[in-house]
Amino acid sequence: MKLSIVILCWNDREVIGECLRSIYANTRMVDFQVIVSDNGSSDGSVEFIRSSFPMVQVIENGKNLRFAKANNIGIRASSGEYVLILNPDTIIHNGALDKMVAYADLHPDAAAFGCRVLNADGTYQESARPYTTLQGEWVAALYLRSLGRLHPWFHADSYPGWIGTSEREVDWLSGCFILIRGNVLRSLNGFDEQFFYYFEDQDLCRRIQQSGYKVLYDPSPTITHLGGKSTKARYPALGFVLDGQVTRYLFHYKYSGGLGVRVARYTELVALGARRLGYGIAQLLSPTGARSERLALLAKVFKWTYQLDPIRLVRTGEEPQCGLTVSNRVAER
Repeated sequence: MKLSIVILCWNDREVIGECLRSIYANTRMVDFQVIVSDNGSSDGSVEFIRSSFPMVQVIENGKNLRFAKANNIGIRASSGEYVLILNPDTIIHNGALDKMVAYADLHPDAAAFGCRVLNADGTYQESARPYTTLQGEWVAALYLRSLGRLHPWFHADSYPGWIGTSEREVDWLSGCFILIRGNVLRSLNGFDEQFFYYFEDQDLCRRIQQSGYKVLYDPSPTITHLGGKSTKARYPALGFVLDGQVTRYLFHYKYSGGLGVRVARYTELVALGARRLGYGIAQLLSPTGARSERLALLAKVFKWTYQLDPIRLVRTGEEPQCGLTVSNRVAER
């Protein structure tokens, strides 16, 4: 088997049909299997896939195991020379997977590959970025990203001036589409499951590079990513943000230790303070309901961060009692 496609599904009945149709309609040169790892969907997703796409292997996890763990289950069931991690809210364009695999075959020094990702309106969606670093977070917090055009030292969370139209080596690729050599992926045991939301793709690419392989971006294959339909509408706003915050500290702790998470907390306080100030001024000048809700959310996240002991968080999982805790947020799903 040349290619195994692993798709995580959690109540994605609305979008996964078009994703699967695009795979089978637009992939002609590569032999492939599709594995759907279902996180306890209750919207008829499993029944729909089995009736409409009987060739798809569906694994029922019975509950929401989140992104990393559920994808690892699909990875363990795969047999392909390459494994593609693919979001259910994506559409594969004509020949994209054929081109991507052919490109990977030509680059044995690389083990992870990304393609050009478009929004639903056809605009470019940033899917390849520099690593998250403490330095980069300070650059972003102080709104110095524009200086990245002058010197790489100021690169934060994007490649200034690059809009994905050229081939290049990158730090990491978005988990909506990552093609990985199967033997490398399995040797790394897939995703690090401590990163239950965000940073799992970045961590995987980092470990791939630490193993001696490149991460490459090729603009020729193209997909559309509908962008969060499978998550944004279903997560409580505060829980959604705090999930990302928790895994951010776990990521910094893994790569920068105790000092790193302490610095990360101060960086976040500065960033949140600057954003609250900016939104507050805008709200005074031109009040809107949406901006008022955003300010309320930022205030809660600021309070959570101010009360946070980052060392205790990463070592024991203990959070400030501000809104939803991790355990409650996971239990609710």
